[in-house]
Amino acid sequence: MLDENLPTFVLKPSKEKPKQLSTFLFSQHGAEFEPQYTLKHLDPDQHASKNRYAAALYDAFSPEVLYAEVLLIPEWTQPASLSEQARASGAIPPPPEPILPSQFAIQLYNPDQQILVRHRPASFNKAAAWEFEIPQQAFRAPSGSALDRTLHDPAASEVTPKIVFKWKKDSKFSKDLACFMSGKSTDIEGKAKNRDPDITVSIFKGLKELTLYEPNLQRVDIEDMKGFEVVLLLGAVVIRDVYFGSLKDTFNLNPSKKLSTTSPTTGPALLVPDARLQSASPIHDPRIPPTDPRTQWELDAEAARLRQQTLEETRQRKRREEQEERLTRQLLQREEQEQRRKQQSEIDQETAWLKHMYGQEDASARPNVPPRDPRQGRHYSEAGQGAYSQTQQSQHPPQFPHGAGSHTPGPYMSGAASQSAFLAPIPAQQQQLKQKSSIFNFRRRSDNDANNKIQRKRSAVF
Repeated sequence: MLDENLPTFVLKPSKEKPKQLSTFLFSQHGAEFEPQYTLKHLDPDQHASKNRYAAALYDAFSPEVLYAEVLLIPEWTQPASLSEQARASGAIPPPPEPILPSQFAIQLYNPDQQILVRHRPASFNKAAAWEFEIPQQAFRAPSGSALDRTLHDPAASEVTPKIVFKWKKDSKFSKDLACFMSGKSTDIEGKAKNRDPDITVSIFKGLKELTLYEPNLQRVDIEDMKGFEVVLLLGAVVIRDVYFGSLKDTFNLNPSKKLSTTSPTTGPALLVPDARLQSASPIHDPRIPPTDPRTQWELDAEAARLRQQTLEETRQRKRREEQEERLTRQLLQREEQEQRRKQQSEIDQETAWLKHMYGQEDASARPNVPPRDPRQGRHYSEAGQGAYSQTQQSQHPPQFPHGAGSHTPGPYMSGAASQSAFLAPIPAQQQQLKQKSSIFNFRRRSDNDANNKIQRKRSAVF
């Protein structure tokens, strides 16, 4: 505190909602601090609070009384567009960032007037400053004339003289802001020697405590001193939040956790007039676009994320299906190999059993048959064939017929079989088959035939 005798306002955040509610406590002449104003910010959890900034000053003991409010909707940067290849691969352009506003307006109620605060950036030889003007006359003078009642309020009239003020840093490395009265709107430029020096009217120490220089306020020729006090308090808070804070937190760029039923085309819930204007219809601010660039980027980013998630899920499902198909094929191959192994085992067992049962019997039935040559398959070797023929000739010698015309048995017949062959008569059909024909159409007939003579056939021509 600079001086306990000076009017001092201390900003105390609420313990329940520090980002939404704060209280300006007032003290003077060493008295205890008492609530004077309630400062409200947008609830960051509401959907209507995204991508904008708003602050309002209410009466501490009458919450329905609104003194002033500020609404800021920033302009946005335009990120570079992506190439077609990048868009096809699912790339998302960088989000648009808010641009630091060059001015903001403080809307006062009862009487209604708007105070425009312009930001002048720092230069090589000048510090950053925020300038605003307050009209000297704010209230309409009592008059019974109907013509006077048709005129504009003095605060809205362009011919009403205005007092010029400006906020600027106390020093280059200091966090304190000081407000100075720098002149009037009716001052003529070029007459610097007749211009009064700047007068300090307020100091915002540490961006938390605002002190009014009461002795210098007597030199401020303003009719609405209450309005001037409200402008100082709310203007200092907005400058602190917007120009000395993080734009990401100031404009609530973080995704909201809750959705509100408030339409995006309507103003925030706290931006309502005082009790005298509550009977009117709700206020609609045409400055609020239905979809700002940041919100549109969030929608596009969410759509791109969902598309990417869908593609990833599709790829994972395909990989799972291919893996399951590969495992199924492997399982079927193992089952088929096991079945083939079992069948081959059964065949081998059956072959071994057959060899055991019929191998000795076959050898005893054909003792003189040479063994099978595995290199030549089913054929015997020439040496084996010669030995076999000699053995058969030695066991069964050839027998020759005793007379012409008699039947000769085969060389392999012997004993009773050969004798029965000599005694048995030869059938006539077999005799006819054995007769031979000559080329001159002579036929040899049987001895029993009566015409058993050679005869010349008659010619068909002669």
